[in-house]
Amino acid sequence: MTDTNFLLDDDLDEETANNNKNQTKSILDDLDLENESFAEKNNKNEANNDEGVVISKSKVVLINKLLKNIQETNEKIQKLLSGTITTEEEARISIGQIGEVPRFSGVDDEQGPSGDNSRIIEGVFDGENMIGPDGKQYSVPANYASKSKLIEGDILKLTITPTGTFMYKQIGPIDRIRVVGVLEQADNGSFTVVNGSKRWKVLTASVTYYKGQDNDEVVILVPKVGESNWAAVENIVRKGY
Repeated sequence: MTDTNFLLDDDLDEETANNNKNQTKSILDDLDLENESFAEKNNKNEANNDEGVVISKSKVVLINKLLKNIQETNEKIQKLLSGTITTEEEARISIGQIGEVPRFSGVDDEQGPSGDNSRIIEGVFDGENMIGPDGKQYSVPANYASKSKLIEGDILKLTITPTGTFMYKQIGPIDRIRVVGVLEQADNGSFTVVNGSKRWKVLTASVTYYKGQDNDEVVILVPKVGESNWAAVENIVRKGY
């Protein structure tokens, strides 16, 4: 009886060990499956995060105009290297531009007295405002934009003094071409210039400066490269003259 009991005990111990081994293997398998599932979820989340990156429209516009400005600057550099720019133009050339930089009356070239804590911001003119590198809009005086004949894509430098005064300077005018069109006034008082199937908005300040009226002939400036919604008024030929 004693031998039989020993045999039964040994069999039970072996069976218990096998059961424990099987349970342990099952637990490990479950853990592996959970880890694989967790890793797959992480990968999907990372993929979703990558696909969900959103860039604001204002930043897209800014980047697009900066790229156009870079393209035009490269073209000028290539012309300079090939010797197609005259000596006079070369003497007047500065970084990224040819010719004089139009200035706003009362704007100093310098940042200001040393230590005056003025802020300097560079951005792109969108036809009405300056778009900063952060995507923010900075109001540009219509009289200054009209006088300087700013067009979409021009690079501006804004100095904000400690007293809150805004001082603009055009530091990177893009290449422009002249277009002749007809002035049209909308019911709300705004003006557009039409040439064939194309239409551009123009600043009211520019039209009133030249005393323009509906159906007058207008000479406008638009970017040489790419399309634009706004144009700068260069001159107006009033009807009847």
